[in-house]
Amino acid sequence: MERKQVFTGSPWESVVGYCRAIRVGNRIEVAGTTAMRDGEVAFEDNPYGQTKFILQTIEKALNELGADLSQVVRTRMFVTDISKWEEYGKAHGEFFKNIQPVATMVEVKALIDPRLLIEIEVEAVAQ
Repeated sequence: MERKQVFTGSPWESVVGYCRAIRVGNRIEVAGTTAMRDGEVAFEDNPYGQTKFILQTIEKALNELGADLSQVVRTRMFVTDISKWEEYGKAHGEFFKNIQPVATMVEVKALIDPRLLIEIEVEAVAQ
């Protein structure tokens, strides 16, 4: 099967050896995505802003692979402070209110940069 990959220029993609998203057949996997823009954290100290930024990045990657958010079947949210769940959830709901994929939100000890508050993975099935 053909593999189609999307890269976003994250400083970690080449160092760690991964891509932002990959499509094999009709299956699309989006790697853990954070609120990084040009090597800097976007929306520092803003759970809602970081979540929205991440989902916009994911949406763009899906579009590059010929899919869209309506084809997302799972999201996984890794957050550093679960007490802020409503802020993460509000942004997630703005993107997925009518799609309602299965979703997981878990608190983790830390992300790769202490200013990052959330990391999101997505699975989609394209038409």
